Amino acid sequence: MKTAQNVDMVVVGAGFAGLRALHTLRERGLSVAVLEAGGGVGGVWYWNRYPGCRCDVESYDYSYAFSEALEQEWRWSERYAAQPEILRYAEHVVERFDLARDIHLHQRVVSASHDDGGWTVTTESADTWRARFVVMAVGQLSAPKAPDIPGLDAFAGEMYHGARFPHEAVTFAGKRVGIIGTGSTGMQMTPVVAEEAGHVAVFQRTPNFSIPACNAPISDDEDAAVKATYRERRQAAQNSPSGLGFMPTKQSALDATPAEREATFERAWTTFGFGFTLAYYDLILDQAANDLAADFIRAKIREKVEDPLLAEKLMPRGFPYGTKRPSVDCGYFEAFNRDNVSLVDIREHPIVEAVPQGIVTADSQLHALDVIVFATGFDVFTGSLLAPTITGRDGQTLREKWSQGPQTYLGLGVHGFPNLFILAGPGSPSLLSNVLLSIEQHVDWLADLLGYMHAGRIASVEPTLEAEREWVAHVKARADGTLYPKAISYYNGDDVPGKPRVFMPYVGGVRGYRRLLEECVAGGYAGWAMQPTATAKAA
Repeated sequence: MKTAQNVDMVVVGAGFAGLRALHTLRERGLSVAVLEAGGGVGGVWYWNRYPGCRCDVESYDYSYAFSEALEQEWRWSERYAAQPEILRYAEHVVERFDLARDIHLHQRVVSASHDDGGWTVTTESADTWRARFVVMAVGQLSAPKAPDIPGLDAFAGEMYHGARFPHEAVTFAGKRVGIIGTGSTGMQMTPVVAEEAGHVAVFQRTPNFSIPACNAPISDDEDAAVKATYRERRQAAQNSPSGLGFMPTKQSALDATPAEREATFERAWTTFGFGFTLAYYDLILDQAANDLAADFIRAKIREKVEDPLLAEKLMPRGFPYGTKRPSVDCGYFEAFNRDNVSLVDIREHPIVEAVPQGIVTADSQLHALDVIVFATGFDVFTGSLLAPTITGRDGQTLREKWSQGPQTYLGLGVHGFPNLFILAGPGSPSLLSNVLLSIEQHVDWLADLLGYMHAGRIASVEPTLEAEREWVAHVKARADGTLYPKAISYYNGDDVPGKPRVFMPYVGGVRGYRRLLEECVAGGYAGWAMQPTATAKAA
């Protein structure tokens, strides 16, 4: 048996959350080991390498705020950075802050068990670490869903998953490509693959709303202007609901005149990206207001797609705009004007099976393919947290604890799992926000909590059961006051068959959530049960 390595803290995951936790907590004097399943850092940006992959938050905002020197030195090339540039940024952060020495690659965590002495964390290679604290920085878009299509083993062509694309270049030149899925991955990928492929068939079950990225190179003058006011930009983001730096129009969409509403929607269409939901404050609160936004977007799709019958098939209907994470695209709808792009409506004619030549749909049509790309998404929010077996007090596993849906306090901790913390997970703004800002908010709060524990000679901390129950009820109540529960979406746990239907992120916004964190601290970390060290008990 291998000897366990002893550290103060194990951080699981070397994405943006894990890197920020390593830097900050190591600066606070803790010994930290980051365990990463992949062969490099960057998390979702290490694994997702599909053509067209890019962020849906503007580059300047999807970056760390903890170092003014870093933000002044780094030069973003585009308004919405593509995957290779974001990965280079993550690698630059590792090098600049000497993080690599505490990052252990190819170490997929399979279990973490708590006992009176702390946590034992074990990886696939049977390496073990002993630690007082464990931080789950595993990301919410890191557990890909496997395609469930009969006969895939028989398919004679190439198959790829958007979340596990090869590191080597994949060529589509002259090939017949099938893209299954029309979430962000499928919408970003389609126009890029279409430029190279002989033909692209997009298999669509549910049409999705999307806002144009209006992406463009960043000029030197634009870069200088942002960097001259970066602190103010960061402050605006922290004080906004989404972490994107702008506030919703205080007027109801229903109270605006048609001309006013059109002008507001046009401005949001060209500048807000997925923050279009904030064009008016009530778009996610009132169905009639939401209908106005949805009609505006559908009219835009109608303008973009030349074939009116095809445009109708691409129209998202049956769920309020924004209640599924809207995409931000670069030419998705326009791609259907190309002769080499077609739509396969698998709601009308579902996929029956894969055969050596391609995919057969329920209308008995064979869609001949050389390549199948699965843009089928992730087991979001809980998939990556439940992948390892996490065992807390009295032998209870996290999977057992969460059998009816995730239960946390403030999205940060779980009753019965002392000194275990979650970054940007369920019960926090997470994927309803600029997640990088939410990550930093969590790490800084956690660092202060650990400082409080050290000063007070506290050995362990966990939420009280009462605080956890109240928080879960509060998260549900806030969601029930919105349109989110109306949609079949990963926000509600609808992404995986058999998953409990529970709305998982917190809709109270970045600013409102921060105030609750501050109130918790002001109340002496209200809702957290703390156990003193043995020496503190003796004193």
